[in-house]
Amino acid sequence: MLYGRNDELARLTSLIDDARDHRRSGVLVLRGEAGIGKSALLAQAAGRVPRVLRATGIEAESGIAFAGLNQMLWPVRDRLDALPPAQAGALRAALGETSAGQGRFSTGLAVLTLLADLAEDGPVLTVVDDAHWLDTATGEALLFAARRLAAEGVVMLFAARDEAFTGTGLPELRLGRLDRHDAERLLAARDLPPLVRARVLREAAGNPLALQEFAATGERPPEGTPLPVADRVLGSFQAQIARLPEKARLMLLIAAAEGRGYMPSLLSAAATFGTGLADLGAAECARLVEVTGHSITFRHPLIRAAAYQGATTARRVEVHRALAESADDLDCRARHRAAAALAPDEAVAAELQETAERARCRAGHATAAALYRQAADLTPGREERAARLAAAASLTLGAGRLDEAEDLAVHAEKLTTSPAARARLARVHAAVEYERGDPRTAARMIVDRAADAPADERAAMLRTGAMYGWTSGELPAVLRASELLPGDRTLRGLALLTNGDHAGGLPLLAEQITAARDGTGDRLRAAQLALLTGADAAALELAAAEAAHCRRHGLVGELPTILQVQAQTLIAVGRHADAEAAVAEAIALARDTGRPHREGRLGAVLARVAAVEGDEARLHELTVSAPPGPADGALALLDLGLGRYDDALRRLEEIAHGPHRHGNVLYAADQVEAAVRSGEPALADTAFSRFRAWAEAGEQPWALAVALHCEALLNDSEEPYLQAIRLHEQSSRPFERARTELLYGEYLRRARRRSDARVPLRSAASIFGRLHATPWLERARAELRATGESGTSAPASPDLLDRLTPQELQVVRLAAAGTSSREIAAQLFLSPRTVEYHLYKAYPKLGISSRKELSRLTLEPA
Repeated sequence: MLYGRNDELARLTSLIDDARDHRRSGVLVLRGEAGIGKSALLAQAAGRVPRVLRATGIEAESGIAFAGLNQMLWPVRDRLDALPPAQAGALRAALGETSAGQGRFSTGLAVLTLLADLAEDGPVLTVVDDAHWLDTATGEALLFAARRLAAEGVVMLFAARDEAFTGTGLPELRLGRLDRHDAERLLAARDLPPLVRARVLREAAGNPLALQEFAATGERPPEGTPLPVADRVLGSFQAQIARLPEKARLMLLIAAAEGRGYMPSLLSAAATFGTGLADLGAAECARLVEVTGHSITFRHPLIRAAAYQGATTARRVEVHRALAESADDLDCRARHRAAAALAPDEAVAAELQETAERARCRAGHATAAALYRQAADLTPGREERAARLAAAASLTLGAGRLDEAEDLAVHAEKLTTSPAARARLARVHAAVEYERGDPRTAARMIVDRAADAPADERAAMLRTGAMYGWTSGELPAVLRASELLPGDRTLRGLALLTNGDHAGGLPLLAEQITAARDGTGDRLRAAQLALLTGADAAALELAAAEAAHCRRHGLVGELPTILQVQAQTLIAVGRHADAEAAVAEAIALARDTGRPHREGRLGAVLARVAAVEGDEARLHELTVSAPPGPADGALALLDLGLGRYDDALRRLEEIAHGPHRHGNVLYAADQVEAAVRSGEPALADTAFSRFRAWAEAGEQPWALAVALHCEALLNDSEEPYLQAIRLHEQSSRPFERARTELLYGEYLRRARRRSDARVPLRSAASIFGRLHATPWLERARAELRATGESGTSAPASPDLLDRLTPQELQVVRLAAAGTSSREIAAQLFLSPRTVEYHLYKAYPKLGISSRKELSRLTLEPA
């Protein structure tokens, strides 16, 4: 019976009941000090569900990729065949059945799908005890699945110490100590003298394990001992172990050092010391361990710690050497050899490196990083140690641990004099700076070091540095990159644009875009180039293809970048809801991959939507941590929409004379309008010339149309408006079309051609209404009223898709295209059951009741 845990049990019961009765999934982390009762609560929960999958974090296995997942999924490995092939492959690699992994987070998606499949037969409970000792690969996979649970009927419970397994983003329940009343109830069955009982209560301080151990053994420290309760319990266990026969103590040490509880390995090592299974009898009688079948388990992790820490260093080294000799697994052999090493040893370090590579191949990046770091510690040579630290830094960066990656890179730099090695480390430093939100420093750093990089790495470094420089306004880095790699046409194109030569630069970038569309170029880089050149159709095509590739191969870490490009292009073509969905997914994935610093940058993508819609409060919220160029451009657009022309002109002039003037030439078109409206047409001339040169070089219809409406504004003439509207009919940007039509309608109304003015003004009002561009819609309506048209204040018809959440929108679009729920789940990293749940929620909002009806809806913007 558990005392003092009624509230905690009620919380667990509620999660399980929701899973059983309503198929609602739930996740909870039980947190508290050693001995506080976490394991007991997990056992209570497990007793309420027929299907339970268990794993326990084992300190000795924390460096073995997917060791915890093997524990949990081994009993259900026969269900892998029912998974999609890529997911089945990922789990087979994790379980050691194949050697090649499928990407870091494919395993997490596979776990999610497997749990959802199992829950079709009834609720499933996963119980993870000592989660703070899980190997990182298992932790990543389980957390990835846990964050995506919704409507499967799965409950995931984790138990962890206070100081570890933090930052998961999962709901937590912290277990406190028992109060005096409940502590006395726990001791009620013990026949203790009153003075002893009082002392046990005082020394245990409400810790259930301490209450039981102090009462059972009589081992209590002197009063007033300034030690944490866990340390007092540890001391109690050490005293119990000290009373055992020598061979029993040795067997406990071997079991503690072996860590996994794998009896064949333990007994093989024990034989070298002349001990065996019979010597465990005394420890079993003392209830320190339990031996069942082919395994041995310590009753509590503190007993294992007591057995290991209570031995001398020399004895521990002997035991690890014996375990290394008896190991039937290369990873375990390497681990024990490393534990036995008392000085640098190249042979042991090389063995650890091989173990690290096996972990990396199975997508255990963080595990591989830790092993490389351990190998570096055991490496005698400075350059070799630096190389292993550099590998650890790169892998740690891939695992999303920026501070640790930077520390490793700094340490490696101190050990090496090799320019090539320092260049590789510069890539780590630059990536860290970029992720932290300082792309200008990242651009300088990577370009400055690229000259020393090996030839096969130099081009990639320079292209990355140039893109960092272009997007952040660090234009000297763009020019320097082009100088260092003069034959690269992408770098040459960016350099020409930096110098204002649009006619020379844009065709070079167009070549790279065409090559990627033909399947011979870098899709991600080409999508970014298409975005900056205004080639919307190409950007959408390339971004969609690259996103599909990342989803298919489980390249979750790459998705936030391509989703950002996709969202920016979707905003340009007026698909704001789809852009919101892409950004929401990118932010969630950035958190999953250890890149929370990207959240502000990704959120800032939506600043233009807020500006178009006139949502000033949201715009300021989104631009708090945004890069200066995009933030100022969005704020200027808001000012334009609200008629604050002087403020808009001031912001746009700052952009025009600052480092971000080349990042988005569309600001120049806004500057023309702001200058004309402010009565400063002279300030518009330079901006107009720059924008027209860019539009003519790029030959995008929407850009040519905007250039024409700028010309019409400056010359107050009709013909450019007419040409612009004809071009807009074949262009991709509805907001820019509506702005041209609004300006043309204003021109006609001022010319007293009221009837003619209503046509473009009605079209503008319709588009602005669909885009929720409130300030601009009000301007169009005011102009319509000025032409004598009545009834212009009626609200625009709501778009069906506006009723959906971002994730519902993603699911609905894919379902409408005929994609099955299982395929949708794989693409969006959800379970099939959650996909069905989103469809169930979306149907009433759309006024339908089935997939068949969904296929008949018009879901694309007009």
